[in-house]
Amino acid sequence: QVQLVESGGASVEAGGSLRLCCAASGFTYCMAWFRQAPGKEREGVAYIMGSHTTRYADSVKGRFTISRDNANNVLYLHMDTVKLEDTAMYYCAAHRKHWCALLKGDFTYWGQGTQVTVSS
Repeated sequence: QVQLVESGGASVEAGGSLRLCCAASGFTYCMAWFRQAPGKEREGVAYIMGSHTTRYADSVKGRFTISRDNANNVLYLHMDTVKLEDTAMYYCAAHRKHWCALLKGDFTYWGQGTQVTVSS
């Protein structure tokens, strides 16, 4: 069992920056960020496989950066040039299989979420 605890969510103005953190109780090969806006499905934002292989949703490509500190089991999401449509609850997710995809059904472990609100 792996526990995931997110932090860093806040209210931020459009165009600003934010960094989300996810502390994990153990190492998992694939870690990802998902988000869910009110009335919408939970969607994948980005994943990181191992130490360096990453993939992003088209909506955040070039603005968000996912990274991890494997020594301390911490996952990050650096959010730059945020937009109103980035407003959502952000969730950290992980699994131990040796592959990754932005499919929520593949993930075994989930955090409780951290709220990001972007205002104009």
